[in-house]
Amino acid sequence: MKKRKLNLRDIKPNSEKEHSHDDGHDHKGQPNNFKAYIPAIISFSMLIIGIALDYFDITFFKNGVRIIWYGIAYIPVGFPVVKEGLESIKKGDVFTEFFLMSIATIGAFIIGEYPEGVAVMLFYAVGELFQNAAVNRAKGNIKALLDVRPKEALVYRNNNYVSVNPETVEIGEKVQVRVGEKVPLDGILLSEKGSFNTAALTGESKPNTIAKGEKVFAGSINLDGVIEVETTKEFKDSSIARILDMVQNATARKSKTELFIRKFARIYTPIVVFLAIGVTFLPYFFVDDYVFRDWLYRALIFLVISCPCALVISIPLGYFGGLGAASKNGILFKGASFLDAMTKINTLVMDKTGTVTKGVFKIKEIKAIGWEESEFMKYLMAMEEQSTHPIAKAILEYKAEGEDYEASEVSEIAGKGLKGIVNDKTVLVGNKALMDSNNIESPKETETIVESIVLVSIDKAFAGYVIIADELKEDAKETITALHKVGIKNIMMLSGDKDSITQQVAKELNIEKAKGGLLPEDKLNEVEILKKTAENKIAFIGDGINDAPVLAVSDVGIAMGGLGSDVAIETADVIIQTDQPSKVVKAIKISRSTRKIVWQNIILAFGVKVIVLILGAGGLATMWEAVFADVGVALLAILNAVRLQRMNWS
Repeated sequence: MKKRKLNLRDIKPNSEKEHSHDDGHDHKGQPNNFKAYIPAIISFSMLIIGIALDYFDITFFKNGVRIIWYGIAYIPVGFPVVKEGLESIKKGDVFTEFFLMSIATIGAFIIGEYPEGVAVMLFYAVGELFQNAAVNRAKGNIKALLDVRPKEALVYRNNNYVSVNPETVEIGEKVQVRVGEKVPLDGILLSEKGSFNTAALTGESKPNTIAKGEKVFAGSINLDGVIEVETTKEFKDSSIARILDMVQNATARKSKTELFIRKFARIYTPIVVFLAIGVTFLPYFFVDDYVFRDWLYRALIFLVISCPCALVISIPLGYFGGLGAASKNGILFKGASFLDAMTKINTLVMDKTGTVTKGVFKIKEIKAIGWEESEFMKYLMAMEEQSTHPIAKAILEYKAEGEDYEASEVSEIAGKGLKGIVNDKTVLVGNKALMDSNNIESPKETETIVESIVLVSIDKAFAGYVIIADELKEDAKETITALHKVGIKNIMMLSGDKDSITQQVAKELNIEKAKGGLLPEDKLNEVEILKKTAENKIAFIGDGINDAPVLAVSDVGIAMGGLGSDVAIETADVIIQTDQPSKVVKAIKISRSTRKIVWQNIILAFGVKVIVLILGAGGLATMWEAVFADVGVALLAILNAVRLQRMNWS
């Protein structure tokens, strides 16, 4: 059976559909707002009047007048359906809902059941209107995402800022963004700082403050002052453009359930049509008081019930609603098939750095021995200014009192640290091996510290140490707890960081299995070992760069902070647009609720149809019950699917 498809490519940004408002049609060419309901209102009014005239047995409302009246009532809702059915037949697709509804209602007119013929088509038309409204509601979140696509860029050319299409801006050009405007392309912030609303991209309403030299993403809204950005990507390669393309193609990957129902409908519908023919003629050979009109009426009821509208529309609408609910929460599924796959996950493997930790080194503890802390740190900072190591960057964030010191004659000792002169004093900065090689004794306590540690000696005497650690994300602990609550018991951490640090983080988060010191290929091997157990359905969460091989081989690959990672968008099946691991729990809840609603709709549709089919064949059901079994159940299924848009996922 053919049913119009839910396709994200039908959605156009507001600017592209404004011209259509004048003719009273929306972007799909369907009448919008009140105009869409006018044909149904005309048919409904005439039907009610006709039924009233029949009831009071008005003399003039007989024979020809009655037929013409109901015929006119039928045309507003029936003509578009009959026309669509004929066009489908010309294309070789006979068993469509349009064909079935046309035959059933025209057949009702032939046997003199005019009010029922009009009523069936009227309710079908109203069901279509409600269905379109539900589809438009489901598309709302995606359309909002499409609307963040920047439409112009103020680019600096010929000593002046000119407005151009973002697609014409080249890499390295300078773009100006005013307050309230969208950043047109990915780039580097040239201004001292900027505050941006990234809600449409990440699902987070909290403003994001960016410093000079940091990345800015297309689609972000500038909140504070005029800023300048140097573009680093063409528009077609920007994060927002690639995410939009991914979302627009999300429904291309159908779930197995959806594919099965579509195939089933194409087989099921013609079978029921031939059964309806059998209901009409076969009783002639077996029933003594055979009346053709009665059995034709039963067959027509059979045809109306046979339309699998509730199944064919409510199932993709359910998945569509799940995709929309996820995108609203900053989670992008690359297709309905991954919504299904997420429901089966029982094993979660995660990276450490950038996934549950911030991936940024911070000073955790300063221990100065025989020195004031600020004075001790000024010696250390003078040395670290000569280094480009991430640990040096963390140390240089310390705010020391007074003027800074300067280091001279600084040399790097491979694998050990730095040696130099500060205030005419010899300063050593590095690890225990550096201290030992210079006969400087370090405290025993430093040997039990698992985090990164920087030892310092001044004038051949041990002066203290600084512990540097990667911070846990704010929601890391609650994520692991929430994962356990939703039934994900088997959680494993794999990291390229030192095993001692990995084990400490795992213990702090209550993760039982953890391995550190792994290369990307080592992580891949660990996941492949897990996959050898058929019962394991594995999701891997990583940053989408070093973890790309594991993301690809997992049943579901989840990229954290994928907005800025090209590899994440290419490789992962699910993109968490923020750096919050707790969004993974929301993704699981959304996928499970989506699948639950889809199966509720399947059971509802099949159950009611089977019951009414049996009653119809036995002459115990009228056309009104048939309408409920088809249009009524479809509406109930649609309303059930729309619930996904209103659910609270916290």
